[in-house]
Amino acid sequence: MSFTEAAQDMRDELVRLRHSLHTTPEIGLTLPRTQEKVLAALDGLPLEITLGKALSSVTAVLRGGRPGPAVLLRGDMDALPVAERNDLPYISRIEGQMHACGHDLHTTMLAGAAHLLSARREELAGDVIFMFQPGEEGQHGARHMIEEGVLDAAGERPVAAYGMHVVSSLLPTGLFASRPGPIMSAADVFAATVKGRGGHGSTPHLARDPIQAGCEMVTAMQTMVTRTFDAFDPVVVSVGSFHGGSTDNVIPDEARFEATVRTFSAGNRALVKRRLTQVVEAVAAAHDLKVEASIRMGYPVTVNDAAETAFTAGVVGDLFEGRYITAPNPIMGSEDFSYVLEQVPGAFVFLGACPPGRDLATAPYNHSPEALFDDSVLPDGAALYASLAHRRLAAADAGLGG
Repeated sequence: MSFTEAAQDMRDELVRLRHSLHTTPEIGLTLPRTQEKVLAALDGLPLEITLGKALSSVTAVLRGGRPGPAVLLRGDMDALPVAERNDLPYISRIEGQMHACGHDLHTTMLAGAAHLLSARREELAGDVIFMFQPGEEGQHGARHMIEEGVLDAAGERPVAAYGMHVVSSLLPTGLFASRPGPIMSAADVFAATVKGRGGHGSTPHLARDPIQAGCEMVTAMQTMVTRTFDAFDPVVVSVGSFHGGSTDNVIPDEARFEATVRTFSAGNRALVKRRLTQVVEAVAAAHDLKVEASIRMGYPVTVNDAAETAFTAGVVGDLFEGRYITAPNPIMGSEDFSYVLEQVPGAFVFLGACPPGRDLATAPYNHSPEALFDDSVLPDGAALYASLAHRRLAAADAGLGG
């Protein structure tokens, strides 16, 4: 029986697990109920299981029937601080928390792959590391798991690593998409506190207005981006928070704003940090006030290895004919699987999971309180995870690489 056929036979179990995870979403690095459900789903399989120390991670190693290298498969487990607005029998039961990004599907697919590969363990020429990861939504969970040894769980670094992400719109259900090179951006936070001198709104010349100067900084930052960076190596700076003052006729002493900064290359990531600081300091000096600027580094650029991406495309094509496309462009979202791909060649692939009857162009996207994901993709995702590991180990055994 093929992996796709075996996965379809598991469909009901996969749906039950996904719905169970969806009803009890957990946020951040500590996911005790989710960890418990994952362990229950893996119970009875011939796996070497290690639990995280600083986070509720699960690392499971499947030893193949023959010696060989290791391959890593990753699924993230955490939810978002979003209040769900859907009419579902398995709607979130935790107020203000929701699996709005589809991580409940990723976890389920990875558990399904563990079952599929365990049933054919003797065929494996090497080992498989199953990386069940908390804290993808901003808490650097992958980095924490790397620090705790997930990449060495099988005794040696994996030769390849694969991750997957469902989307609730844009891609037709069941269509896979990826691309070589950068596929998701780095994401950092630029923050500035503008320090002026407060006064009465009727006499602004006697004050040093941090709000007016801060507004000028915001527009100057946008101009700087368009005049500094190549449009074909894009940089996006978006101010999402601006706070200052308490009433209409008082000029405050200070104002503060924060911006998300998205880049696709290490050079631009370093340069935009320096240029943003130069811009706000120059505007502050022109207005005779001070500014304190800082950058909080977020996730690195997610970069797919070209050979592993081609290998993934080939596996998808063999399993699901006509259901793979090369994404024309990377996307501005960020992903902490980037930490894994910095150390291990691999590929990150997207899977359309928009429910039937929804318009791809207008359906609520990931992170929306109305985001919906179609259960029909669960067997496909599990089969792809399993096939990637099985075939990659076979390729290594044959000396073919990726």
